[in-house]
Amino acid sequence: MTLAAVAALLRRHLPADDPLAAYPDALEHQAHGLGDQVLRGYLTGSIDGVLRGPDGRFVVVDYKTNWLGPVGPTGREPLTAAHYGPTAMATAMIGSHYPLQAILYAVALHRFLRWRLRGYDPATHLGGVLYLFLRGMCGPDTPVVGDTTCGVFAWSPPPALVVELSSLLDGGRR
Repeated sequence: MTLAAVAALLRRHLPADDPLAAYPDALEHQAHGLGDQVLRGYLTGSIDGVLRGPDGRFVVVDYKTNWLGPVGPTGREPLTAAHYGPTAMATAMIGSHYPLQAILYAVALHRFLRWRLRGYDPATHLGGVLYLFLRGMCGPDTPVVGDTTCGVFAWSPPPALVVELSSLLDGGRR
């Protein structure tokens, strides 16, 4: 599995209105000259948590402490939850290549559930990923922009994408 193949897979599965639809272009830019590089060594962290919701869906949770606020000539300027709105978080996700991390974490969860959960169905049991930008979360009064709570980036990669990437990482085996 190469970076270019991951970019192609994401492009095939992500709808145009997906908050991370621009990521395949960013990944291809990263892969320029490295497109044939095998996807190895890109994941050095670990899943911070897996939650099971009341609907039975499992969600990968990852905590981030990224500074998304302004930086002026004398350093960091005052930070507000508004700096962690949906657009800023999507930009930070793409800029840090967190979508690659997220999709690999989703594959790991898929493989675990496939092995451990009787009657496992990706469309039923995979609930996506939550990236919690802690600096943007300020308790029960955290502002909401549109449908997004500041500091909480929720992404639900299509289950077919997770299954296909898992298969490709396995050399095409299901």
